[in-house]
Amino acid sequence: MRQPALIFYNGRITTLDPDNREATAIAIRDGRVIATGTDSQIMSLAAEDTQQIDLKGRRVIPGLNDSHTHLIRGGLNYNMELRWENVPSVADALTMLSRQAANTPAPQWVRVVGGWSEFQFAERRMPTLEEINKAAPETPVFILHLYASALLNRAALAALGITKDTPNPPGGVIEKDGNGNPTGMLIAKPSALILYSTLAQGPKLPVEDQLNSTRHYMREMNRLGITSVIDAGGGGQNYPDDYNVIQRLHDDGDMTVRVAYNLFAQTAGQELSDYERWVQITEPGAGTDMLRMNGAGENLAWSAADFENFLEPRPEPAPVMENELERIVELLATNEWPFRIHATYDETIDRFLTVFERVNGHTPFKTRFIIDHAETISPRNIERIKALGGGIATQHRMAFQGEYFVDRYGAQAAQATPPMREMLRNGLPVGGGTDATRVASYDPWVALSWLTTGKTVGGMMLYGDANLLTREEALAIWTTGSAWFSGEQDVKGTLKPGMYADLAVLSDDFMTVPDAAIRSISSVMTVVGGKIVFADADFADHNPPIPPASPGWSVNALLASPGERTGPLEPAKMEMRACHDGCASGCGMHGHNHGIAWANPIPVRDKGAFWGALGCSCFAV
Repeated sequence: MRQPALIFYNGRITTLDPDNREATAIAIRDGRVIATGTDSQIMSLAAEDTQQIDLKGRRVIPGLNDSHTHLIRGGLNYNMELRWENVPSVADALTMLSRQAANTPAPQWVRVVGGWSEFQFAERRMPTLEEINKAAPETPVFILHLYASALLNRAALAALGITKDTPNPPGGVIEKDGNGNPTGMLIAKPSALILYSTLAQGPKLPVEDQLNSTRHYMREMNRLGITSVIDAGGGGQNYPDDYNVIQRLHDDGDMTVRVAYNLFAQTAGQELSDYERWVQITEPGAGTDMLRMNGAGENLAWSAADFENFLEPRPEPAPVMENELERIVELLATNEWPFRIHATYDETIDRFLTVFERVNGHTPFKTRFIIDHAETISPRNIERIKALGGGIATQHRMAFQGEYFVDRYGAQAAQATPPMREMLRNGLPVGGGTDATRVASYDPWVALSWLTTGKTVGGMMLYGDANLLTREEALAIWTTGSAWFSGEQDVKGTLKPGMYADLAVLSDDFMTVPDAAIRSISSVMTVVGGKIVFADADFADHNPPIPPASPGWSVNALLASPGERTGPLEPAKMEMRACHDGCASGCGMHGHNHGIAWANPIPVRDKGAFWGALGCSCFAV
């Protein structure tokens, strides 16, 4: 055995390796695990130059892997989105909104996009349009509420040119008052297209800020213990043009999360031509272990869309769906492309599987396919998916929409949404995920709490014990389970020799903390490929530097992120801000901690010249 480059010891390591489930130490070399065991076993492997880090008794898990999220799109916008995750009251949410509005220059907007539910607030209600207009009278505000609606203040209505004469778009409603004037409420009936198309009209960040934003979003993922994701594409995310930012970060060595991405058909009526073009220019697996193409979906054909807005009745996909979908699936099967497809309801899944079975009858599937979401899937259709070699990627959408589902369909119907225990009993591949960022939170600990307690973020108990998972089962879904969905189950998901050295050292012990504490867990050290990509608390000295959030008015330069804040109004850390006094000029030596230059005695007459010789520009700000 080659000697390790890095050893972690004195920990409680959950390996998920059936042959060695628990360890206290782990040895790493060349980005892979080479051994796990007791401290004495692993320390005996050390060479003189082996780095050794004491875990101080903390729980270590394999790095978490979100099998359905939207990191590439989310990263472009992360720095300018206000997040209300875990905010305890409407009053706090409005204070955050007011502060960010005052900090946001024209023509930019304040956007609250996903991760919250009114049931998390002490008031158990949404903020009113009157309150939003009072909090932000001049800066345009867009607040997305699940898949159901959006709240716009008067400044946003003006910026968008929405007036009493603006007609309702297809599938949506612009709410108007008794005088015919728009109130600021946009309602999805049933399609969220009105919400997403309105959001898309907001100003975008310049490319350099998009690069910075995506780096900070990946840092937030690392802060929560995420080391891998599968990006499910998205509307307006055209390949290859809209992948330039993530590709540049990859080429520059700035990625800290492994990303496998799917290609999402963009234009209704042109889906087949999209995939005919894409099969000519790329292939599944193209790329590296940090950025690779993963296949088609989650949108294969717009006529196949079923919307997950539980405030509206279940939609029925168009009659042309089967014909359009079959031609696309035939193309993908012929070219051995894995594919995934969005499906909330069992009725939709039933129709999809009939198409898949027909294609498989003459062009056998040679690779995986994925049903995404599947909240109401039946045991019969679980068996059909298994027979075809597919899997189900689950997300914690019910943690945010459970109250609405119960209101429409009843508590009994909600008890297996989705039926996790039935999926596992059938031996089906099951992955964990979030579907972040537009509706649900990107925080995996919300999902792990939901899977093991059955509660929504508002505290409603959805499931009985029969559909709850043990903590180890939930962790396995989020690690070994998710790895199947990118075909990487042989290299990630467990901490055993030969696997990627992707791991998270936790702030609290997931295996033993009270249920109520699960959602507060984060990582105090995250490792990807044997490289520390994030560190905090006892391990803060190992935290790699990252440029401050840009532009200077970014949300993350004003307020702590959901992954790091202990209270809703906690300010951003100094290194996240352009400067304590609003400076936008970083120093080559001290970043934006300019005070260090002014506060330390310099043994020369010309202080500016002295520090400038060392690359410091603190005296020029």
